Amino acid sequence: MCAPSIDREQRRSFILRSAAGGLLLSPLAALLAACGRKGGWPEGMAEIKWDRDTCVRCNMVISDRRFAAQTRGGPKDTVFKFDDVGCLIFWLREQADKYPWLADAATRHWVADYDSKSREEMRWLDPKRAYFVSRTSPMGYNFAAVAAPQSEVA
Repeated sequence: MCAPSIDREQRRSFILRSAAGGLLLSPLAALLAACGRKGGWPEGMAEIKWDRDTCVRCNMVISDRRFAAQTRGGPKDTVFKFDDVGCLIFWLREQADKYPWLADAATRHWVADYDSKSREEMRWLDPKRAYFVSRTSPMGYNFAAVAAPQSEVA
C-alpha cells in the first residue's frame, strides 16, 4: 500500500500554516512561562506558598517573607523550606549526616533579602554572598539577609 501523494503546493501550504501557528504560539508560551516565574523566584527555586507552607525544622507557617529560606538538591532534587534563616542554618548542621548531598556544590540555598519591597517583588540571595544584620525574626534567631552591608539601625 502506498502513502497518498501530496503535491508540492499542499506541502508548502502545510509548512507555512505550521510556521505561522508556531509564531503565534511562541508569545503565548513565553507569557505562560513568565507567569510560572512570578514572584521573583530564581531559576531552580520552588515557589513558597505564603501562609500555607511550613518550615521543615520548626513546623511554623512561612508568613514573614523577610526571613524565608530554602535549600534544594540531592539525587531527587529535594526542596526544604524555612521560616527563619536560623532554622536553615541549624537544620543544615543537624541533617548533614542524613543528607550528605547538602555539602555538594550543586546544592542550592536561598535566603530572602530583608529589604525586598513585597512578596511580589522578592529578591533572593545566595547565603554565602549575603550580609547579615540583626533583626527580630520569627523564631528569635534575630538576623536577616541583605544584599549589601548596612549600618545596624533598624
